[in-house]
Amino acid sequence: MPDVTSKDCDWEISPQDVARMRREGDDFVLIDCRTPEEHETARIDGAMLVPMQELSVRIGELRRYEDRLLVIFCHKGKRAMSVTAVLRELGFENVRSMAGGIHRWSEEIDPAVPKY
Repeated sequence: MPDVTSKDCDWEISPQDVARMRREGDDFVLIDCRTPEEHETARIDGAMLVPMQELSVRIGELRRYEDRLLVIFCHKGKRAMSVTAVLRELGFENVRSMAGGIHRWSEEIDPAVPKY
């Protein structure tokens, strides 16, 4: 995975912005890059599961969304930022990592989503 430095902080989007975009019906794809087991434990409805470990074999599948905003999330943000960096290196221009991951989503947006 690429090294992500502090200059890449503009690659993040807040859970509040993601929640607002969902409410307003904005055209974007929410992608969960956690493991299937983590996804079973806690999930955001409507998110597409693309585990980080499967990214290389699922790039073709993601190409169909290349013209849309992709918002990537994981548990707390580190893996999502790595996936964001990889996708940008592969030519995806409109990709953001959801800051704080599903943990922050649970704390700030939807407390019904379990924390783990």
